[in-house]
Amino acid sequence: MPLLARLSLLVLLSSSFAFADHHAKHAIFNGKDLTGWSGSPDHWSVKDGTITGRTTEENALEVNTFLIWKNEVADFEFTAEFKLTGETANSGVQYRSKVIDASKWIAGGYQADMDYQNRYTGMLYEERGRGIIIRPGIRATINSGHTTKKPQLTALGEGISEEEHKAAIRKGEWNEIRIVAKGNHLKHFVNGVLTAEGIDTDPEHAASSGALALQLHRGPPMTVQFRNLKLKKLP
Repeated sequence: MPLLARLSLLVLLSSSFAFADHHAKHAIFNGKDLTGWSGSPDHWSVKDGTITGRTTEENALEVNTFLIWKNEVADFEFTAEFKLTGETANSGVQYRSKVIDASKWIAGGYQADMDYQNRYTGMLYEERGRGIIIRPGIRATINSGHTTKKPQLTALGEGISEEEHKAAIRKGEWNEIRIVAKGNHLKHFVNGVLTAEGIDTDPEHAASSGALALQLHRGPPMTVQFRNLKLKKLP
């Protein structure tokens, strides 16, 4: 092969490897400490290789608090394992969100919700915004609320039943959450099962980029844990 052809091939291969690496899935938690994250040291720590959020009777929360990743996300795929302890334990993964108060670690925006009782696990919620958008098992286009504050939904197709949703999740054990956001198309999966899908066409509320964060909910004592957090940027 002529030298020029060999050089051209090397350039193409190098570019391909660089592109593949740029869009590979990377760990965003080192398993040792909270480097790269910001949150209340009174409530977040690393225990046994997991990100752990915890409240007690003596160390309660007045408002929801968040552990905020120090980078933003736009189009991406995120996976993590989570475990909730406590009958009223509630948490979630914020994405494309706004940091409302950095000093108090308060955020608002899209959330893949999760709760110990699994009534809401995997649904699409909007913290400090529209509230419940897509309930578990629903696939829909999200339209503006017009004269109401709640978004209006148009079905995209058949989802899953309440029984199928419950059966997909292991209560009080480790489960996997996967979030895929590309353009205005959002998908949540729990243990590989599609639990919520939305196409957000509301120009006033739809977000294309923003913060990624983990939630610790106010309320009775609870523990929320996360491990194997991985992120892939989508082209």
